[in-house]
Amino acid sequence: MRWRDRRQSENIEDRRGMSTGRVAIGGGVGGVIIILLALLFGADPRQLLESLPTEDPNAGTPNTRQINPEEEELKQFVSVVLAETEDVWHQQFRQLGRDYREPKLLLFTNQIDSACGNAGASVGPFYCPGDEKLYLDLSFFHELKSRFRAPGDFAEAYVVAHEVGHHVQQLLGTMDKVNAAQQRMREDQANNLSVRLELQADFLAGVWAHYAQQKGIIEPGDLEEALRAASAVGDDRLQREQQGFVVPDSFTHGTSEQRIRWFRRGLESGDIRQGDTFSVSSL
Repeated sequence: MRWRDRRQSENIEDRRGMSTGRVAIGGGVGGVIIILLALLFGADPRQLLESLPTEDPNAGTPNTRQINPEEEELKQFVSVVLAETEDVWHQQFRQLGRDYREPKLLLFTNQIDSACGNAGASVGPFYCPGDEKLYLDLSFFHELKSRFRAPGDFAEAYVVAHEVGHHVQQLLGTMDKVNAAQQRMREDQANNLSVRLELQADFLAGVWAHYAQQKGIIEPGDLEEALRAASAVGDDRLQREQQGFVVPDSFTHGTSEQRIRWFRRGLESGDIRQGDTFSVSSL
């Protein structure tokens, strides 16, 4: 990706190397799972936060992890990608007769306290509709290369564009509709809606890539990197690697094939109207 010497977004909040002040909610990872389930099924995570321990004796103290030059370059890269998404979505929202409100991207180390609860780097990048921020520990990009075997800067750009896609859904009211509907559903039905939400975010990432390609910032091999990343985080592939079998009713993000297909649809069309994953019978 030709990203050097391009505009960097001003919407980066850098909290790397600092502790959060709410480190161990409900026993660490268990607390994160509780919060994510609350979001999935429409509960208010703030009510859960009030009932869980929040004291951190090391709040506000520097983290011991050192920030190296490679990570600083990643920060610059992410800033450029975010700026490119801002340009595209401002244009797309103008065509819809709406204003695009730019999200913040918060960089953190190891653990962060968001409006959606406390989360660690192990949950991966995420978007919180409560504060309209994207959260990213840059160490995830190392995992993307090593664990998920999806190297390349455009694979990393896809990750950012996918989370921005969730912000677009938030601005368009899609997230609120999904959360409201999930409250009235069985778990498998709610999971199906979650899959449709995630595949639409993949589609929106593809829409961004469509216009990035038009601007000439995509290099040979970039799109293949994004497609490998989309495939690497498919529910079927992850479940097969982790437990040796798949449980389709428990999918929340879609299969590798579905994620590739919807990203490609956005890439080829560049038309936000073609990404209605909620009205099609077959994904």
